[in-house]
Amino acid sequence: MKFKTRLRITFISIILLPLVLTIAAFLVIGIYLSSMQQGFDVRELDYAMMSENVQQFVNTTDKVYYVLVNQVKEDSSRLEDKEYLEKLNSEVSRRSTYLIVRKGQEIYYAGNETAAKKIFPKLPGYGKGGLMDESSYYYNELEKYVKQIDFVFQDGSEGSVFVVAKMNSLISKHLLVDMLIAIVAILIFTSCMLTQWIQKSIFNPVGQLNVAMRRIKEGDFDYVLRTDEKGEIGDLYRNYEDMRMRLKESTEEKEQQEKTNKELISNISHDLKTPITAIKGYAEGIMEGVADTPEKVDKYVKTIYNKANDMDKLINELTVYSGIDNNRIPYNFHRINVADYFGDCVEEVGLDLESKNIKLNYSNMVQPDTVVIADPEQMKKVINNIISNSVKYMDKPNGVIDIRILDAVDSIRVELEDNGKGIAQKDLPRIFERFFRTDTSRNSTQGGSGIGLSIVKKIIEDHGGYIWATSKEGEGTCMHFVLRKYIELDNEKA
Repeated sequence: MKFKTRLRITFISIILLPLVLTIAAFLVIGIYLSSMQQGFDVRELDYAMMSENVQQFVNTTDKVYYVLVNQVKEDSSRLEDKEYLEKLNSEVSRRSTYLIVRKGQEIYYAGNETAAKKIFPKLPGYGKGGLMDESSYYYNELEKYVKQIDFVFQDGSEGSVFVVAKMNSLISKHLLVDMLIAIVAILIFTSCMLTQWIQKSIFNPVGQLNVAMRRIKEGDFDYVLRTDEKGEIGDLYRNYEDMRMRLKESTEEKEQQEKTNKELISNISHDLKTPITAIKGYAEGIMEGVADTPEKVDKYVKTIYNKANDMDKLINELTVYSGIDNNRIPYNFHRINVADYFGDCVEEVGLDLESKNIKLNYSNMVQPDTVVIADPEQMKKVINNIISNSVKYMDKPNGVIDIRILDAVDSIRVELEDNGKGIAQKDLPRIFERFFRTDTSRNSTQGGSGIGLSIVKKIIEDHGGYIWATSKEGEGTCMHFVLRKYIELDNEKA
């Protein structure tokens, strides 16, 4: 889930959830209050059945009630004085209470005329109350609490004074307190729920990511974070996994590179030491007069020259390797005719192989006009490196090297096969690796730098082709590589 969606849900929850719960609380409290009032029409209200808040509210009307009771006892004629009644009424009106005085069946005085007219027909008759009567009445539909005192007017008319309290204001105050408690509880519940949700959906994943990043900092690239989450958290986890894998690959590659560099230094040290030792030995022989004849001197000088050439070849290979490692091999691609180009190569290497008693066979099975896009110099390096490997590992007195150019529809396949000692099957998948050698002895005859075939592979791949090898121990090895043909489009011909 995206952060924007989470924020929207949080925003809506903060508004709607308290609102819904508040409405539910109103309904529950309303039902509760309604149940308290159900079944009451005009009935006696016992203080013991009332809540503490109701009791406190009713007590506010008792003061004026007892004043009236005492007044009736002492001098009921004062209840005929409307100014006196107005004074008493003003004392309780602030508490949502008012007075009604009835004379016969008519209203003699009303502290609240509008409300008095509504309740007057429901008031109990003369004789239902009294001076010592503690009875009280509750009017459910009007939500009024009434206390009655009977007396006699001076003209002999029956009279009653009523103290009327508005119970709806009491319920409103009670409801206000209950709702305040309910709203606080709702806000606490909403806060806890949203906090828990945010904790689970945001802070916990971020905490796990923090642990993972700390493990990465300590060099542990195997700490995996998996999630099915969508949105930013899921993207963050997947980006972490991508970063972890790349860092792991980069670290492993760096370690392999360091290992390769150490091996390179070791190989260079060994491969340069052999010809340098020979050059020093033969040079000392000339200087000290060991070569005491012109023939010996000539032989020593030729040996020194050959060893220097070996060193030059090794340095050239290392230069090419450095170019490969930095992707800086200079290519100069041309359209080259396959038949002409490989014919020239065979002619060039044929004389050298003949001097080493190795027979070279060449067959071209592609059309005379077949063309490929290639760098002639770099392709010549490929041919020379493969053939020099064949010569190096030739163990037969009559060596044979076959070069075949085959047609493969939209490509050409070049095969260079020898009858040398071959390569073990366990070593065959690794022969194109840098510095890999099938001979661990590294003798001066067959040592080599171990990078010749890795250079060949790189050049072929940079030409858009691919290379592989087949071999049988004791029988020989065949190198195969494929290059795509160059096909002219019709508009180019036009």
